[in-house]
Amino acid sequence: MVISFRIEYRTNWGEEVRIAGLAEGSLPMHTTDGIYWTAEWEANVPREGQQLSYRYQIEQDGVVVRKEWDCFPRTLFVVGPSAKQYRVEDSWKMIPGHAYLYSSAFTEALLAHPKRDRWPQAYRRSIVIKAYAPHIGPEYGLAVCGNQQALGQWNTAEAVPMSDAGFPEWQVELDASKLMFPLEYKFILYRKEDHSLVGWEMNPNRCLADPKLEPNETLVVADRYAYFDIPSWRGAGVAIPVFSLRTEGSFGVGDFGDLRRLVDWAARTGLKMIQILPVNDTTMTHTWTDSYPYNSISIYAFHPMYADLRQMGHLRDRKAQARFDRRQRELNALPTLDYEAVNESKRELFGLLYRQEGEALLATEGFRDFFEANREWLRPYAAFCYLRDAYGTPDFRQWPAYSTYRPEEIEALCTPGNEGYPHIALAYFIQYHLHLQLQAVRQYARQHGVALKGDIPIGISRNSVEAWTEPHYFNLDGQAGAPPDDFSVNGQNWGFPTYNWEVMAQDGYRWWMRRFRKMAEYFDAYRIDHILGFFRIWEIPLDAVHGLLGHFVPALPMSREEMAGYGFTFREEFLRPFIHNSFLSQLFGPHTAEVKRRFLVPTTPGSYRLKEGFGTQREVERYFAGHDDADSRWIRDGLYTLISNVLFVADPREADRYHPRIGVQHDYVFRSLGQAEQEAFNRLYDHYFYHRHNDFWYCQAMQKLPRLTQSTRMLVCGEDLGMIPACVPQVMSELRILSLEIQRMPKLYGQEFGRPAEYPYPSVSTISTHDMSTLRGWWEENLQQTQRYYNTVLGHYGTAPATATPELCEEVLRQHLAGSSILCIPSWQDWLSIDGRLRNPDVEAERINVPANPRNYWRYRMHLTLEQLLAEEELNEKIARLARRE
Repeated sequence: MVISFRIEYRTNWGEEVRIAGLAEGSLPMHTTDGIYWTAEWEANVPREGQQLSYRYQIEQDGVVVRKEWDCFPRTLFVVGPSAKQYRVEDSWKMIPGHAYLYSSAFTEALLAHPKRDRWPQAYRRSIVIKAYAPHIGPEYGLAVCGNQQALGQWNTAEAVPMSDAGFPEWQVELDASKLMFPLEYKFILYRKEDHSLVGWEMNPNRCLADPKLEPNETLVVADRYAYFDIPSWRGAGVAIPVFSLRTEGSFGVGDFGDLRRLVDWAARTGLKMIQILPVNDTTMTHTWTDSYPYNSISIYAFHPMYADLRQMGHLRDRKAQARFDRRQRELNALPTLDYEAVNESKRELFGLLYRQEGEALLATEGFRDFFEANREWLRPYAAFCYLRDAYGTPDFRQWPAYSTYRPEEIEALCTPGNEGYPHIALAYFIQYHLHLQLQAVRQYARQHGVALKGDIPIGISRNSVEAWTEPHYFNLDGQAGAPPDDFSVNGQNWGFPTYNWEVMAQDGYRWWMRRFRKMAEYFDAYRIDHILGFFRIWEIPLDAVHGLLGHFVPALPMSREEMAGYGFTFREEFLRPFIHNSFLSQLFGPHTAEVKRRFLVPTTPGSYRLKEGFGTQREVERYFAGHDDADSRWIRDGLYTLISNVLFVADPREADRYHPRIGVQHDYVFRSLGQAEQEAFNRLYDHYFYHRHNDFWYCQAMQKLPRLTQSTRMLVCGEDLGMIPACVPQVMSELRILSLEIQRMPKLYGQEFGRPAEYPYPSVSTISTHDMSTLRGWWEENLQQTQRYYNTVLGHYGTAPATATPELCEEVLRQHLAGSSILCIPSWQDWLSIDGRLRNPDVEAERINVPANPRNYWRYRMHLTLEQLLAEEELNEKIARLARRE
């Protein structure tokens, strides 16, 4: 069988179009004018036919320089005798306007066609017409109606149905012997139940001239897009961490089995997406400080606490099993997660189950396949866990052996018979169970029309498997964070190393590609935590505690000459903390004299510098370690403020280049400047932070994000909050990345509250996130702000209630659900807020995280079991009506 391909593409000098996916390497195409490219390929096709997948790409000197959009691959079903010929007319595929509808979230869950048609009947001489229509749910069908008998003579009742075997691509094969040319046709949409017409496509009539087919030839007319005047798809979801789930069988923490029960509730209430926090292993110290889900020791391994013990089996020792059953009931009765007790009990039970079942499980073909597919990360992770516990620290730099990762040494360590092998094999055993359980939940969710949405943290821990095995990918001499905002006036210091993007680019961002593809095994959508980090990251010196002394990386620091161009004269003293008598009493109050005596050295009259040993925030932090009384915190925090009271931060990589210190206009050093200096500084500050980097950061993002976001078919959502460069919306729009819209964090300048009706369609809206207070909590935080919201956004007159009543909460929910966003995903707490009987009476207990507190204990759990929730018919029906926007 010979298949010929033809495509129009205007190449640059030295470039050629090639076809990938049909054979080893890529198939070259030929051209005579640099515009129209053709190729022939001889295929050995079995009698029953074969489905082919392929794509077009541009190569230069053997290097791929450009690919067409291929998140949904081209497919071609071919069948026939060896003498059969196919002539394929293709067009280069750009990223479609509604690319998110081609994601697995839609094609496998939200708009999935679980019962697909067969491939169309084949004819010796025929025309195959293909069309993309991803927005059509399983209750609808597509058909072709045209200007002749074979196409119904424009009678929709006689239209020819198309097959959805390749959904979201539809196709029909027409017997050419029954066609007359020129052919005119249109696509129509109909209901499968009664074959009634929904509508004609919005395009003009499509025309096809006589293709002059040979007796055994099929023409494939591809890359059509069918659009209909139907409402855009919009859906609702729920956001909750897995650890917060509660069922009657939970072991004191939500697990992957509980996630399955949450799918039941989502399906019952018409919620289409479940959004969770990261579920990677964060075990470092075996204490509650490991509860922070964004500080994982592995970007691949799941946290053992999420394993559903009910699916792992029972101990044959009945007394031991009874003891764990009692422990389960005790821990599950607690109002919040006892992280240490839960993980201690689960670790013990894992060990007993492994001794009972492990050897047999690790000998199965299923495990062997899992191990081979995941060997690259699984073996180092298991070894890391063993060495962490053996040496009592996750900081591999302190290990007496294996501190430098050498693959051959770790392979030997992981050999059966080695002293540490039982501990290593236990990690294999747990991860295999977690893998099976989460994959099963994803499949169960798909079957119920629900998509699972995961979370990819922007950072990795400096004490992690990745930092140990692949240190060249990271800048370990800095730490990532976020500049100050309304939720954290000193900025955030996450402690993560930043990425060495130059090194990552050398192998095509392989590290990130592996990460995304692994996630696609379990999720159909994901949230990129702090997507701004792909444009630039806020890098903070290792000796800083707060985020104020950071700067963006990559960035374009300023020279003294540039500053002079704004009328500002740089002085070296602007790099040193400004400390003066004029404000010390404001900062330290009754402790002022003590601070001067213990921590400061006079320089000029009224001015000071910090004593040796107190010049950095980390030195101050170490000095006050263990002193947590109010007076010590007052002095410590005041010294932090002094240290960050600088006008500029020196760039650590380029000599004589500087960054204006962010937010410095609120500090004493800025107030010490004269009016002319302040005005000149503000001009350069405004240029630096809001104009200077837009094109530069656009290019940085477009080097990384296209290939990363298109490496899987997951739906991509970006957390684009905070200090947003002007280039961010453009990049997200071009790459079809859904934005995040939060009413109390509006993106339009001058707005106090966002307006859901004005949000962009490609966005996810929500009322609150895990880093915020819930709707009810926010309502009580600032009564003046609540009053303005009550009057201006909700449109009520009079005084706002002191608490958010169920009726008010429902009104806010309705407003968001009626908004323009493709998805509205409120938190579980905000959904429950509409029911005065069932919502948690303790508003503060619903808060998950306080970003300003670096030692936050992540322990929130729902106060009802999912079994109780599923039995609440009145609430569930109300949520279902809200989700349907009734």
